[in-house]
This record gives sequence, structure tokens and C-alpha cells, in this order.
Amino acid sequence: MKKALVVVDYQKDFVSGSLGFPGAEKLDEKIAAKIEENLQSGGDLIFTFDTHGEDYLDTLEGKNLPVLHCVKGSDGWKLYGKTGDYLQKAAAVTEKGAFGSLELGELLKKGQYDEVEFVGLVSSICVISNAVIAKAALPEAQITVDASCTAGADKNLHQEALDVMAGLQIQITNR
Repeated sequence: MKKALVVVDYQKDFVSGSLGFPGAEKLDEKIAAKIEENLQSGGDLIFTFDTHGEDYLDTLEGKNLPVLHCVKGSDGWKLYGKTGDYLQKAAAVTEKGAFGSLELGELLKKGQYDEVEFVGLVSSICVISNAVIAKAALPEAQITVDASCTAGADKNLHQEALDVMAGLQIQITNR
């Protein structure tokens, strides 16, 4: 059984920076523990980085979400807390300029994973986008989102995102 743990955008700007929100920092210990457990069991670790340039506000996403964030190389682009200590242990890192990453989907498909688990931020935007891409790339794999290791600033959208993913046969654990 080949497994991957995908940590989605657990970056400083989403935790304590320009798009940070109360409670996001509390995920750090849980995500770090999940990473350690995954590595101990022989699973692959994959990080996604939301990655933008200084021209972000001129992009379509930037016009709809006019908050400069995750500019490549900036402090806010870096991983947050203890989770960031595991960067060197990653099997893969993908930088994504949009909510979902087709590169991640191809990476997962090429890896022929039987199970892919998602944690990170933001549940109703990037986590859901990438979990759906994983489900399309690996329709016979078990795709899981650990609800205790993801969150969003809008608690209603967070719950709705979990509901939508469950409806797409993505397993939601620790809800």
C-alpha cells in the first residue's frame, strides 16, 4: 500500500500573515504529528506552496482576492512553525500559482498511490481544489482529508467544503 500525505499551503501568510485567521496556528502541532506518523510508516510527504509574484494584484485571482500574499521568497511564503521543520524530508514540493495544482495531480498519478491524505489550508479553497484533483488523478485510490488538520476563516464554508468533499467520495476523518 503506497501512501502520500499532502500538506497544502501551510504557509505563514495563511496562518499569521496577510490572510491569517484565528485558530490556524493551532493546526501546527497536529500537522507536525501527522507528518511524523506518516514518515514513520513509510509514507511520502508532499508540500504545496501557494506561490505568487509581485504582480499578484493584477491577476484574476488577485482582483477577486485583493490581498498580496505568498510572494515567492518572502517570509509569508515560507512554511509555518514545526511543520516547516519537515521541508527537507519531503518527497516532493510543488509551487502552485492557482488554487489547484495539475502538477500535483500528475505527481500523484505517476506515484501510483493507493492512499492520499490531505491536511493544511484553506479547507474551502486550496484543500478542496487539490483533493478533487487527486480524486480525478487516482479514481481508485482512497483520498482522505483530516478535518482536525484543516480549517478556514469562514467556519460555515469550512463545514460546507467538508460536506462537498464527502459527497465526492473523499473520506473525511476526525470531524
